[in-house]
Amino acid sequence: MSHALRSRYLTDAVTTASPSALLIQLCDRLEKDLADAQQALEHKDLGTAHATLVHAQQIVAELHNSLQPDDFSAGRQLADLYLYAERKLVEANVKKSVALVTQCRDLLGPLIDAWRQAARAAAAATGAGSTRNAS
Repeated sequence: MSHALRSRYLTDAVTTASPSALLIQLCDRLEKDLADAQQALEHKDLGTAHATLVHAQQIVAELHNSLQPDDFSAGRQLADLYLYAERKLVEANVKKSVALVTQCRDLLGPLIDAWRQAARAAAAATGAGSTRNAS
């Protein structure tokens, strides 16, 4: 597949995704970035570590920026968690620290799993609602 075709496919996949699907895509990529950064740091591949940590920071920032903390009871705490994770990712990048990346993975892993479950439940509910309305 050519680079232009792949780029178009990826752009279409993101721009046409439902909010639930987009959230799952972000969670999947964040998890991959953290794993790749950890592996890169362990192998002293600092360029890859830097790039993946920056991308992980961007994802966490996007999750934080799209959050509406007043919409649910734990919203403010989640916003604080995102800010803390973003700071730790920056620190991990500056210090080239495997331990800090591991700390971020441990912190964000359960949250990523929870978001995946919530997004899948929302997608299932939306699909079920559409099916019921069609009958």
